[in-house]
Formats: sequence, structure tokens, C-alpha cells
Amino acid sequence: MDASPFLDLPGAVDGARLGAVDAGVPAHYGNPILEQRRLQAGDAIVDLSNRSVLSIAGADRLSWLNSMSSQLVSSLAPGQSSETLLLDPNGHIEHAVHLIDDGETLWLIVERGDADATLEFLQKMRFMLRVEPLDRTPEFAVIGAFAGRVAPERSEDAYRDRKHAPESAGLDTAAPASLSTRPADAHPIWRDPWPQVVSGGHQYATGEHPGTDYTWTETIVPRAELTALAEQAASVDLSVAGALAAEALRIAAWRPRFATEVDDRTIPHELDWLRTAVHLNKGCYRGQETVAKVHNLGHPPRRLVMLHLDGSDAALPAAGSEVAIDKAGERVVIGRVTSSALHYDLGPIALAVVKRSTDPAAILHVDADGTDVAAAQQIIVPPEAGAEANVPRIPRLGAVSR
Repeated sequence: MDASPFLDLPGAVDGARLGAVDAGVPAHYGNPILEQRRLQAGDAIVDLSNRSVLSIAGADRLSWLNSMSSQLVSSLAPGQSSETLLLDPNGHIEHAVHLIDDGETLWLIVERGDADATLEFLQKMRFMLRVEPLDRTPEFAVIGAFAGRVAPERSEDAYRDRKHAPESAGLDTAAPASLSTRPADAHPIWRDPWPQVVSGGHQYATGEHPGTDYTWTETIVPRAELTALAEQAASVDLSVAGALAAEALRIAAWRPRFATEVDDRTIPHELDWLRTAVHLNKGCYRGQETVAKVHNLGHPPRRLVMLHLDGSDAALPAAGSEVAIDKAGERVVIGRVTSSALHYDLGPIALAVVKRSTDPAAILHVDADGTDVAAAQQIIVPPEAGAEANVPRIPRLGAVSR
């Protein structure tokens, strides 16, 4: 794949310098904090051309994917967004997919590192059904933004109203020309459902959710348009933000990401992902037994927490850094950092996956490349998450009742 033209903009720093997850797109353009503010205000776009775009054509595309994945997508309407997970037989997350259907084609946005495996799985499951999964990454790229000046509104009704509008109809009249003057059906737009609790979903987080204003969108554009967008940014007609800005706002909204929060043991419950990616009442799919059993009868073995990090040493832990707790005079590892960022308002923050039994009030310690950083927990998935079924306890045989 050709290098992103956004890397040629003044001040652009390749994400490869900061880690492999967002290599190939700008991590920042010299001022990540200012970029966060512009991005959150809806005044900037993010180059996500390192993501992959797959498509599924064919009359059976929705019912076929519905039969294999965790979300109810069989009745997905044109312009409606969703996300789903593909699980292994034990309920572990294997793939996470952003979905948008245009009435003829189902578009899938996935992490670049997971694209080949996702496509291979889909191709193996075709059988005799009328479906055609393809990798469209050489043709299409992804641009991220928050709903606002440069991003389309979240309304699916607006999408349907404009789908057959004249060519001159815009998605948003104040948006840059290359994103606003094309008809809506020319740009499939994924509108992140987070942190809504979608139909059939369930939330474990309690209280006011910090992601209420997380109006993230991902627009699929012809890859050939990237150069024109970069030229607009170079002429100051368009504000840009780097991947670091997008990550900081994602972490602050407690939004899980497949490339960072998921490992080979992750189940959806641990990340509070039942709220948007799982339908608890749909038909059978691979891994459903584990999803139902943990939700109704058990507890997820680990849980996602937000860490507010001590910024005294200006040390930001990398993904994979150990999280530990002091117990009986010893330092005991109880989890790992999955994502971290310097937020414009909250300061140094991180997401981490820790053991369920970890005391929610305990001060945690993070190893930031040899520096001991203290961290306060903000509970996302509480220790008591799960066991939603009110199953009466059966007295032990021979027990005396009074």
C-alpha cells in the first residue's frame, strides 16, 4: 500500500515511531493537545487509511453474517450502522467489525492487522450462500471525525432521505468539499453506537458515562481522494488531527478497540462491550454459550478500568505495561495497560484490564519503562458484573431448614 499523503503534511509524525498499532498514518502534527480540542469540536479529521475496508455483496449477506456473529444484523437498514464480534467456540473475541450497509453491499471496517484473518474466516464460511466477501482496501480508505462541521450527522433518517438526492446535495454544507458535495450513498459512513445500550445489549458500567458526547464517525472514501484531502489540509482549508488525539478521546470515553484492548483471552463482558456489539436474545452463533453463561450465571474473570495516572514524573506507560498492587508487603501483578494517552483535560490516563478480584479502592502501580507510576482506578466493569439471572440457591442435601 502506498504511503499516506497525510504523512507529507508539515509536522506530521508517523505513528510507527510510537508503536505498531497506528503505523502508516500521522500520530500527530506537532501539537496533539490542540488537535484533541479541534477534533472533539468537530473541526478536524483523522487519517485512518491504515484501517482495512472489506465488503460483502450478495442477497444473503445480512442473514449470513447474522448467523455467525454476536450482533443482530439481519435487518440492518441502508445507512444504519452497527458493530459485531466474531467469537471462537469458547467466547473469546477473534475479530471486531464496524458495519454499514448501503442496500446492496455490506461494508466492513476492520483493523489492518486483522483484515487477512477476518477475510479468510468469511471466505471459509461461504458454503452455497449468495455472498461475496472481498478486500477493498486498495480501493478505499477511512477518514475519522466527530459529528460536527466536518462530519455528517448521526441520523440514519437523514441518510435515507438524502440517498436518492441530486448530486449537488451535501452531507453537511459546512464540510470540506471532497467530503460534503458527494451524494450520501457515495460515502458509506459508520456512526459509532458507543456508548448507547443498543437493543438486546446490556451495560455493566454504572452512573454517568463519560462517552455521552462521543459522536465518532468513520467515512469510507475512495483511496484516490486522500491526496485531495491532504492538499486541502496543506492549504489550511481543512483541519487535521493525528491518531494520538483520536486515541486520547477514545480512552476518555472508555471505548474498547480491538487492536489494543483485546488479547487471546478477552470475552466481551470484560470490556463492557455487551452494550453495543452483542445481542443477548438473538439466535445461535459461535461462542454464544459462553456469552450467555457468563452474563447470566458467572462473572467475567477480568475487568476493564480507567486509570488516572500520577503525572509527577511525566512518564506515560506503553501498552502492555504491568499493573500491580501492594499486597502483604509484596508487589503483585494484577493486569496490564492496554492504551494510554495524555488528555487535554484529564491529564495522563490509561485503560487497563485487571483481575476481577482487584479491590476497586486500591491504588495501583504501573511500570512505565522502569518508572513506578501510581494510578487511581475509575470503575468501568464492576467486580460484581454478570450473574444477571436470578437463580434461587438450592439447599444442600441433608441441610436442616428452620
